Amino acid sequence: MSDKLDILIFGAHADDAEIGMAGTIAKHVAAGRSVGICDLTQAEMSSNGTVEIRRGEAEQAAEVLNLKVRTNLGLPDRGLFATPEHVERITAEIRKHAPSIVFAPYWEDRHPDHVAASRLVEEAVFNAKLRRYLPELPPVKVDELYFYFINDIGRTDLIVDVTEQYGTKERALSCYRSQFEKTDENAVSTPLTEGYIERVRARDSLLGARSLIPYAEGFASKSPYTVHLFGSKQA
Repeated sequence: MSDKLDILIFGAHADDAEIGMAGTIAKHVAAGRSVGICDLTQAEMSSNGTVEIRRGEAEQAAEVLNLKVRTNLGLPDRGLFATPEHVERITAEIRKHAPSIVFAPYWEDRHPDHVAASRLVEEAVFNAKLRRYLPELPPVKVDELYFYFINDIGRTDLIVDVTEQYGTKERALSCYRSQFEKTDENAVSTPLTEGYIERVRARDSLLGARSLIPYAEGFASKSPYTVHLFGSKQA
């Protein structure tokens, strides 16, 4: 089976991509696009759950979303930094899958790992096209890099109508019971266990409201967005 993907999404932790863009993932998979997620860490510093539990939850969510591939680089949780080693690992993942489009967490967020992941992926996308960088791997030019929101909404350049896919998004999020529910007496209260999924739903409803869309997911871009003709919306 080819490793080639149309879309590759990076998250610092399993559940990041689902929070930000599970509906968009489901929509593109249904349209025949090959989509994969790469989790940078095993979330070993999480207040609830274990590495093993979270690995199983990520696999369940991958099945719900019908991903072509889900990988984990095993970089240190709360230890993501713009080091040459971390950039190289992410660059190698991009070259392995040669995606046309890459998604990363938005560059402003309350969680430092999300901010670090955003910067690392942006650097790796740039390096992936340099033929003299990691010359043992063929260079890859990513056509588009977009940023999705996790905890905090920032500048929204694009929205995707995910109303029809919203049930799939909620099923994917529900796979992460260790994060969004207090599953045993040892669980501790975190922002995720206190109605977090409901807040995500409200956010996605608000993002779509201006366009009269029941649920939408928002994205930012640092590059100009090409429009063929003003007044015509791209599909």
